[in-house]
Amino acid sequence: MIITSITDNITDDPSLTAGREVIGVTFVDLDLDKRIQRVQVPGGGELGLRLVPGHAILREGDVLHRDDTSVHVVRIAPTDVLVIMPVDAHQMGFVAHSLGNRHLPAQFAAPGELAEPATMIVQYDHTVSAFLEDHEVSHERRELVPPMPFRHSGHSH
Repeated sequence: MIITSITDNITDDPSLTAGREVIGVTFVDLDLDKRIQRVQVPGGGELGLRLVPGHAILREGDVLHRDDTSVHVVRIAPTDVLVIMPVDAHQMGFVAHSLGNRHLPAQFAAPGELAEPATMIVQYDHTVSAFLEDHEVSHERRELVPPMPFRHSGHSH
């Protein structure tokens, strides 16, 4: 079966699962914006995605396919990340500037979302971890589903 569009999400409309078996189809972070791909379905078989150019990034709970007995939904596999917890704005600026020079994509969480202080989230990299340790910046390695997929943006100098 080929999926050409995503229109529903079970988070937005939980009634889509009523009386149906929910079958999670797992995607890794890097595959969430690929418009053409094949995905394995638990229990065997596969689904094909051929989405239009410029489609929205897949998100947790998107309905890939549904019939009278089941609904196949997007499940996002956790990503190996570093959660960086600077002690103040100065340290946050230093870390953001240093990692920005490496063109490392980052996300930010408000205080209390992942930890008490505001946090910066980057994909795990041993050299970044060593940099943070060398500069005594509080951080921890975690597996989590980030709010948005990590993407490297194009740049030029």
